[in-house]
Amino acid sequence: MTNKVLHIDNELIKQLSIGNHTAYKVVFTNHFNELTNYVYKLIHDRTLAEDLVQNVFMRLWEKKTKFTINTSLRSYLFKSCHNEFLMYVRQQKKEIDALDTLKWETLLNIHSLEEKEQLEADWQKIEKAIEKLPSKCKKVFKLSRLERKKHKEIAELLGISPKTVEVHIRKAMLFLRTNVSGFFLF
Repeated sequence: MTNKVLHIDNELIKQLSIGNHTAYKVVFTNHFNELTNYVYKLIHDRTLAEDLVQNVFMRLWEKKTKFTINTSLRSYLFKSCHNEFLMYVRQQKKEIDALDTLKWETLLNIHSLEEKEQLEADWQKIEKAIEKLPSKCKKVFKLSRLERKKHKEIAELLGISPKTVEVHIRKAMLFLRTNVSGFFLF
């Protein structure tokens, strides 16, 4: 890395730390597409890749006065995106595990084979419908219904208002009720 790049990075970091919107815009404009392409190669979903990169930039802005960078700004952003991807993968695994646990607990309480088969078919419909939800709506719904988090917790976790959490849950419930016949499990 050249001294010029290091100097520019240091100046941008300094400007970010004092809340300079122009510096933030420069960093975003210079790196967003490259970072999105990197995450897209990991996850193969353009919209999700953009969401994950936007999360990194949101966190960068929120923690602008608290972060320290010991490498180039570009390296820091790539590492942050990689970590965001890993957090997403871990979260997906937790959600899948929670859904499987809930599904199997319900199945264990069903006595007849016919009831079990019907419930399994219903769960498959529900899972498919949940996957069709927009990513933010899906995330809020899973945190609420599968991980049983309170609206306030979800709002803090995702950096949105509790009212927005309610709106996402309402949208998800409406979508599921209209797209899954007999949906009343949640």
